Amino acid sequence: MNKHSSKQAVHIFWDNSNIFIPAKEVAADREGLAASKEIRIHFDNLYQLARANRPVVKSLCVGSVPPGMDGVWNRLRESGVAVELFERGEGSGEEQGVDQCLQVHMLRALADSEAPGVVVLLTGDGAGYESGVGFHADLERMYRKGWGVEVLSWKHACNKRLKAWAQDKGMFIALDDYFEECTFRQGIRLAKRIAFTHRGRAMPQGLKEEQ
Repeated sequence: MNKHSSKQAVHIFWDNSNIFIPAKEVAADREGLAASKEIRIHFDNLYQLARANRPVVKSLCVGSVPPGMDGVWNRLRESGVAVELFERGEGSGEEQGVDQCLQVHMLRALADSEAPGVVVLLTGDGAGYESGVGFHADLERMYRKGWGVEVLSWKHACNKRLKAWAQDKGMFIALDDYFEECTFRQGIRLAKRIAFTHRGRAMPQGLKEEQ
């Protein structure tokens, strides 16, 4: 590992639903159907995985407002993560404005930063790329300006084009490799402690690796 990559400050953008819903499918596959209803995200560990022992310039988690989640959101806020919550649509039951909120903050980071940094995106959504909108398109904008890029997502749920691009241009971190660290089942299984030994780190393109 080079000197710069372990110290480079990061900007973290986190789409909670795109992480939690696929985790239920992974849990069912690994631990049985009952686990899909019992699985929970260990927010502290997932945040530490995204941060990877680096200083954080900004971190934002966007989600919805189902009942019983106040404790989770408050723990994130106590860790320094900004939280923005949205109501679900009355008819569709889907979150309204989540993607757009994250994209606005990503583009603000791009516009306001004096020098390229590292963007860490927790999602799986690559929709809208063909028309120049969506997370993938904005990540490409940041990459073209010299930013390092990391995508954290579940293998089966990540948009294939987004995954391949992240692997080629930056870093794709498969949450499947950290399933037991980033999830738990209340009263059944605790989350394991995270080890960062094999966790790759991106860096701005202007920083050359030092051996």
